[in-house]
Amino acid sequence: MARPSALPAEEKTRIVLSILAGEITVAEAARRVKVSEQSVGTWKRQFLEAGRAGLAAGKSGPSTREQQLQAEVADLTHALGEAAVEIWVWKRSTEGRLGPSRTSR
Repeated sequence: MARPSALPAEEKTRIVLSILAGEITVAEAARRVKVSEQSVGTWKRQFLEAGRAGLAAGKSGPSTREQQLQAEVADLTHALGEAAVEIWVWKRSTEGRLGPSRTSR
């Protein structure tokens, strides 16, 4: 028997939510989409584990990736501030001059 094409995540989510709501059984869902009951069971397990991980992450604060991105944003914000000050100082030092200063040679 040929392997069926992979279902989109949205379809798997709809199926799992129907099972969790008690609208259909795992066996019915498997028959409808022509996959094994084990596959549907795996989708359900993955869905529940991902939800559990999301709730656990919410309690413990930002993830490691979020912390890395926040640190990078802080570094870039600092660098941008320094560059803005340098530009402001440069513009103020060149106001009223038509050419380069004698000290810049």
